[in-house]
Amino acid sequence: MTLQEQYIRKHKRSHRIIFLARLCIIAVFLLVWEVSANTGLIDPFFFSSPSRVCKSFVTLYQENGLLGHIGITLLETLLSFLLVFGISMLAATLLWYSDKISAVLEPYLVVLNSLPKSALAPLFIVWLGTGIKTIIVAGISVAVFGAIISLYTGFALTEPEKCKLITTLGGSRKQIFNKVVLPSNILLILSTMKVNIGLSLVGVIIGEFLAARRGLGYLIIYGSQTFKMSMVITSIVILCMIAMLLYLILQFAEHWYKKRVL
Repeated sequence: MTLQEQYIRKHKRSHRIIFLARLCIIAVFLLVWEVSANTGLIDPFFFSSPSRVCKSFVTLYQENGLLGHIGITLLETLLSFLLVFGISMLAATLLWYSDKISAVLEPYLVVLNSLPKSALAPLFIVWLGTGIKTIIVAGISVAVFGAIISLYTGFALTEPEKCKLITTLGGSRKQIFNKVVLPSNILLILSTMKVNIGLSLVGVIIGEFLAARRGLGYLIIYGSQTFKMSMVITSIVILCMIAMLLYLILQFAEHWYKKRVL
């Protein structure tokens, strides 16, 4: 067996171990949760249990149009994420192109990124009314400023020697960006996207708490107001599954890029 084959086998075995460890953690958590609820260690009325969550899922599916709520939350999240990606890429590119603009705007980006976005949601309702526009804007506000800062920082620190070489040879800023900066930061962009998809989901749920009549955020608020805690926890579990699915899709894209290019 060659060293390359040994490395590949070891790498695959490591991935299998990690996957099994993740499954074990989930299985142990669910088992402890179920046993604790059935033995009275925790109050199932407030904390529910895996079996009650499954029953609640079936009830929501049959009586409350669960797929519609999941679909609207997923749509709002994807729209917010795509807009965050487009806005952050354009803004980070503009900041990289102009040192003066970046020097002027960078403090404002830091301040805006530090603002509690839940405090802005009521303002969005006043400005935009209730509905999908407000929810999408809330989703954008949570992720966009941090994404701009992260991407701009990566662009600005990209291989200064290569950038100087291209400049010395008469290359333009556009050529530097297309030939050096952008290709060198593909992994950073993918990593930022993995963070942004979760943040967009958080922002959408914040918006749905205040301005929606459909969606998983609405189910969480409705369930808490009517003391249907199994509905609340079921909605949270579904949100976790959605976040994991979206993360895995982007992680797959990242692994595909590494195998193809690196």
